[in-house]
Amino acid sequence: MEKTHNSQIPTKSSHKNEKEPEIITDKNQMRRWSRAMRSQGKTIGLVPTMGYLHEGHISLIKEAHKLTNLIVVSIYLNPGQFSPTEDLSTYPSDFDGDIQRLMAVPGGVDVVFNPYNLYDYGNSSVAGDGEVEKKGAVSCVEERGLGHETWVRVERLEKGMCGKSRPVFFRGVATVVTKLFNIVEPDVAVFGKKDYQQWRIIQRMVRDLDFSIEVIGSDIVRENDGLAMSSRNVHLSTEERKKALSINRSLSIAKFAAEKGQVNSGELRNMIIQEINEAGGRIDYAEIIDQETLEAVEEIKSPVVFCIAAWFGKVRLIDNMEINI
Repeated sequence: MEKTHNSQIPTKSSHKNEKEPEIITDKNQMRRWSRAMRSQGKTIGLVPTMGYLHEGHISLIKEAHKLTNLIVVSIYLNPGQFSPTEDLSTYPSDFDGDIQRLMAVPGGVDVVFNPYNLYDYGNSSVAGDGEVEKKGAVSCVEERGLGHETWVRVERLEKGMCGKSRPVFFRGVATVVTKLFNIVEPDVAVFGKKDYQQWRIIQRMVRDLDFSIEVIGSDIVRENDGLAMSSRNVHLSTEERKKALSINRSLSIAKFAAEKGQVNSGELRNMIIQEINEAGGRIDYAEIIDQETLEAVEEIKSPVVFCIAAWFGKVRLIDNMEINI
């Protein structure tokens, strides 16, 4: 697939009222800004991202605008959620393009928080001989020997689905979001429901640790052909992208069947798996789970969500669809 990220970025001349965000890279400066704004009675919305922004991210910012006076967008590619064998080094980035996209958002963005390394504490060496003792799965943070050793875990919710195939992922997400919450000190944080398990994990973490932050889940934004927007879509070839449409297609078929009375999860899962396999995808997982507990259900009796992760070539995509019956 051709890269289309920059093709839709408006130029400065096309937006007379665009607002240029303040770019902050230092966490202490970020905290000072937030506290100064809050002292003036302003409320702050945070939209955490890893950059390479698309319309899905923009929808989160628009949602935050409805809820708070000021908007902070963090752009930080978090090494703590990637294992050394995952795609950290190839994750797409275009910071200048991201800033142009943010300037075109109605109402704009007040601050872009773009720290260099949230795991650098001024001394990268580890105590002793500098070697990190690696037990089990490790993240890129540990592999680099940065000395970070405090992790936040939401133990039950992180176990299934993405947590099975990416064992360091959710502790890395929960930890970096905790760091961002402590630095930005927002009133509201907006996350996309495409990463459904992540959204629920952050909600639970906020509840359990008594963060005074409202966590909002915003609906999935799709391309015109139904593919869920993702920064990883750019890595799909034209043929792989066509095959990837089987994800949304299979979810829609299963949702229709469930609403017509097919409530056996096993049969619905098989329907989804067959559709994706026949299209040339490779299933990581296909689960039908309770929307709140994320526990797998055998029969649909209450609101559930169908969650899918599948590989197309070297690209792993996730998607989901809520069923409220």
